[in-house]
Amino acid sequence: MIPFHRRRRDGRVVASFTADEARLLLSLADEAAGLARAAATPDGPQADPALGRLLPDAYPDDPEASAEFRRFTAEGLADRKEHNARLMARTLGEPAGRRTEVALDDAEASAWLRTITDLRLVLAARLGIHEDGDEGDIHDEESAMQRAVYDWLAAVQEFLVLAVRPRR
Repeated sequence: MIPFHRRRRDGRVVASFTADEARLLLSLADEAAGLARAAATPDGPQADPALGRLLPDAYPDDPEASAEFRRFTAEGLADRKEHNARLMARTLGEPAGRRTEVALDDAEASAWLRTITDLRLVLAARLGIHEDGDEGDIHDEESAMQRAVYDWLAAVQEFLVLAVRPRR
């Protein structure tokens, strides 16, 4: 699997996904937009610790300062995260046929990278992955599937990073 494999002459990076992969990415992008919105709510991070990974406390040792910082920044950060996720979904479009091809300009590629990062942060929190090398808590079919998606997103992200980096 090498989804992002080339840069066109117009500067866009090109990827090709199977219909199932494209549908999964579309579903994840929609989920990321909803998670961004939920993370900005006052009770979001307390209700779901995974949301706390999207908008972490700025001052973990000072709850009052953290709450004040969140009051001024959470909405704007959530708006940008939601915008990135929606842009990812728009560039994917509706999967039709056996393969879906996307061609991303630099801004779209950046939105994809940010959204994939957000999705991986949420999955890591839900799986109990705290640092590189952690396997996470894989105890049933659902957590095994989440881990597979987490790893697959890492590969997609890596290929996208390699595709957008400047050539020497």
